[in-house]
Amino acid sequence: MKNYEEMDIAGASPIKMWTSGVPVEAAAKEQLANTAKMPFIYKHIAVMPDVHLGKGSTIGSVIPTLGAIIPAAVGVDIGCGMMAAKTTLNARDLPDNLGALRSAIEKAIPHGMTPKTRSYRGRDTGAWENPPAPVDTAWAQLKGEFDVICQKTPRLRNTNNYKHLGTLGSGNHFVEVCLDEEGSVWFMLHSGSRGVGNAIGTHFIELAQQDMRTHIANLPDKDLAYLEEGTKHYDDYVEAVGWAQKFARMNREVMMQNLIASVRTVIKKPFDTHVEAVNCHHNYVQKERHFGKDVLITRKGAVSAREGELGIIPGSMGAKSFIVRGKGNPESFNSCSHGAGRTMSRNEAKRRYTLADQAKATEGVECRKDAAVIDEIPMAYKDIDAVMQAQSDLVEVVHTLKQVVCVKG
Repeated sequence: MKNYEEMDIAGASPIKMWTSGVPVEAAAKEQLANTAKMPFIYKHIAVMPDVHLGKGSTIGSVIPTLGAIIPAAVGVDIGCGMMAAKTTLNARDLPDNLGALRSAIEKAIPHGMTPKTRSYRGRDTGAWENPPAPVDTAWAQLKGEFDVICQKTPRLRNTNNYKHLGTLGSGNHFVEVCLDEEGSVWFMLHSGSRGVGNAIGTHFIELAQQDMRTHIANLPDKDLAYLEEGTKHYDDYVEAVGWAQKFARMNREVMMQNLIASVRTVIKKPFDTHVEAVNCHHNYVQKERHFGKDVLITRKGAVSAREGELGIIPGSMGAKSFIVRGKGNPESFNSCSHGAGRTMSRNEAKRRYTLADQAKATEGVECRKDAAVIDEIPMAYKDIDAVMQAQSDLVEVVHTLKQVVCVKG
């Protein structure tokens, strides 16, 4: 018995939606329909239960293509994803003062960003002033390929890259200390390719629109402008996006190193990490084989869930998160959701909720509870339990995590 619903649009590829029991906004359905009308969609679009409106294409969708890539579907937070590591620590090993733990993490990992104004002359607090040794080691593995990319696209050379490696960013990015169902301590974090990924994504979105300016009016949405295989911009994008995905993965690894080191300054008991570990993208594109053909799979807010593959599906601040194992469902192109998914915009959340609402919703979690993070309040997201139920044929739950410390930019 199939666990998805189908949406048929005249003149478009089929859309298969794992959204039973989960709200889907009308604007997101319209956006899905627009994407499905593109002539190079392979088989069908797979829609995850956390689906919501995005730029050009919906977040929470899996877009298989032949001979073309839509840069805006990949997005500008290229390689954004999750990393989690189980430790040998138990809940009883955590300090009574969780604020000390949060403070140590905030000192160890640059987070947030300093607004750029003409009067401001200091450094961006979300970047390193003097990057530590793990950043140097990681950058040495990335620099050579980046130099080659910059020879082809010189404007990328002046982006914030080296000093962003091992930093969190802002928005929905976070670092957490969590407990699983047995009281074991996990470290979990969410970030991507930071400033350099944004620059790469923005640049190639612009190039795609320039290449199509003679007929972009015929596109359902200008952000569905695409790069065709065999063209120079396509080849340059594939190279640059692949590098940005490496940067994002390494960014999470460096953050995890610094997270572990910061916890050791507070918890003196020796402990091991990476007892179980996952590092997965949820905004990316790569070539995969599906239904007997090599195709490009763009996961815009979706995680690879091949049979036996571990992934991470986080909730929101104050909600549960899950370590999952993929079931390898071919109809979803071996994919699952990347989180709970927003039910409202950030501005709407700020209008609707108060500081008191935020404090109540995150009770028991050591985290920021100020006006700047109200847009991340749990009520701005879908019910994570409903999201998990809707994709029960895509993944099985291995661990259920509940955060006790949350650091946000």
